[in-house]
Amino acid sequence: MSAELIPSKPDDLMVTRNVTPNIATFSLPFSRFGKIRIGGRGTLVKLSSGALAIFSPVALTAATQAKVAEMGGNVGYIVAPDIEHHIFVSEWAKQYPSAKLIGPEGLAEKREKQRGDPKIGQDKFDVVFTKENKRQVRLGADFDADFAYEYVDGHTNLELVFLYKPERVLIEADLMFNLPATEQYSRASDEDKKAAGIADSLFHGVQSTAGDAKWMRRFNWYLAARDRASFNDSIKLIDTWDFATIIPCHGDVLEGDAKEVFRKVFKWHLEAAK
Repeated sequence: MSAELIPSKPDDLMVTRNVTPNIATFSLPFSRFGKIRIGGRGTLVKLSSGALAIFSPVALTAATQAKVAEMGGNVGYIVAPDIEHHIFVSEWAKQYPSAKLIGPEGLAEKREKQRGDPKIGQDKFDVVFTKENKRQVRLGADFDADFAYEYVDGHTNLELVFLYKPERVLIEADLMFNLPATEQYSRASDEDKKAAGIADSLFHGVQSTAGDAKWMRRFNWYLAARDRASFNDSIKLIDTWDFATIIPCHGDVLEGDAKEVFRKVFKWHLEAAK
């Protein structure tokens, strides 16, 4: 059940901050298999229209609702950016029923199989990205005025990646990690902050952008790409976008030099022949 994956009292551990004047993040501890500390993060963006978009929604707590209200309260878009980041879609959709739900192909079917999970409801996605429609889909006039987006169908997790153009910020889920998850564990207990063992240390090394990021390159090239040609095509498109910040779901936010780090991490994909 999804409840086993999330903190019992998320408000006690959540770090809420404004990365830019129009973007707030909600950062929390999160581990895979109870051993690998990757952190979790939701991102709330205020569009030029005044509407709000939540990407990879986290628990809808007093703190998250207060930030939503502070930023205007009008949640217009709820985005599950891949087939893994969807646990809290239902509670956001229930609280903000006029919001448009967005996700990739395969997610609705996955959620249908998890009907016994009390966190996951029978929500209808208004926009579903597929390999066939991904360059024709439009999300809404106000959303499209502020965002560029790409469906990375070649990624194992079926990633949706967004560029918030007014503040040059790339928002993504599992396309690129930036471990360790320092901010996300900054309010965790001393016990949780301790190294969780060899698996934790090894995965942090594989998902670190430090140095030449050779292990991260290898992970993305050999493991993350289920369709390498399509993956390469998406990475090359994203590389044409103008961004200085990357907000990942796992690990710390990259600010200032994010485009350079992106090019380093995805060097093999960018250099791959057609």
